[in-house]
Amino acid sequence: MMTPAIQVFNSLTWAMVLFLLSAGLTIVYGQMRIVNLAQGSFYLVGAYVAISLAQLSGSFFMALVVGATVIAVFGIAIERLAIRPLYVAPLYQVLMTYGIMLVLGELAKLVWGTLPQTLAIPELLQGRFDLVGITVTRYRVAVIALGLLIAGILWFLHERTELGAMLRAIVDDRQMASAIGVNVDQVATLSFGFGAFLAALGGIAASPIIAVYPGADLEILLLGFAVVIIGGAGSLKGAFIASLLVGFVDVFGKGWAPELSRFTIFGLMTIVLAIRPYGLFGRK
Repeated sequence: MMTPAIQVFNSLTWAMVLFLLSAGLTIVYGQMRIVNLAQGSFYLVGAYVAISLAQLSGSFFMALVVGATVIAVFGIAIERLAIRPLYVAPLYQVLMTYGIMLVLGELAKLVWGTLPQTLAIPELLQGRFDLVGITVTRYRVAVIALGLLIAGILWFLHERTELGAMLRAIVDDRQMASAIGVNVDQVATLSFGFGAFLAALGGIAASPIIAVYPGADLEILLLGFAVVIIGGAGSLKGAFIASLLVGFVDVFGKGWAPELSRFTIFGLMTIVLAIRPYGLFGRK
């Protein structure tokens, strides 16, 4: 049985994967008010694409970058062709992204089959070392570092750049932002593509630890939405804090009471919503 210290370390790893997925959901909802049900599919297909690229090229890092970029471009195409015509019909947006999720899931089965697959860990990140009295794997440390790096980049972009100012303006008042010269459609397209990129990055980073398989897209999507709801829709800070909460509850719940693991997560969500109906950092 894993010690509490190792479970804490594993919880941090899982939390960073959840943050990558939920940050994309948060960005898309915050800027576009779209509940993107295809986000889990971007996670799944991104991992599959990276596995295929790694098998062809032998390079994990090339597969990581190219795989996530391919999904980002795919996300941009989806936004322009399928989502943009439905901006005036929010319900149809949800149905469209749900349909995309189903189609991508079936295509993934046809292309990659139904057996679980994993991405090989690169030699540079193989092995273990001692950290504060426990033995940890280099790869999990790298995943945690990646999540923290992305969190720092997102904070800087959101709070310290002109792009971040435009994003905040769109969140506060989309019509006013357009009136003062912000190209709302272009920002929305880039936001959707970047959200897809983050989901794929999370799937690729997780795939050496957790195998990808048909149905994993829906499972990770449910956890991602739990994070967004707990943290507050549209709040990156909320997504980060909630990812930590859900990551710890999920890992410790599965370790101590596997049969109640889902109950613990959604029980946490229920408690948070009972106290703060808009999430920890959400706004009306």
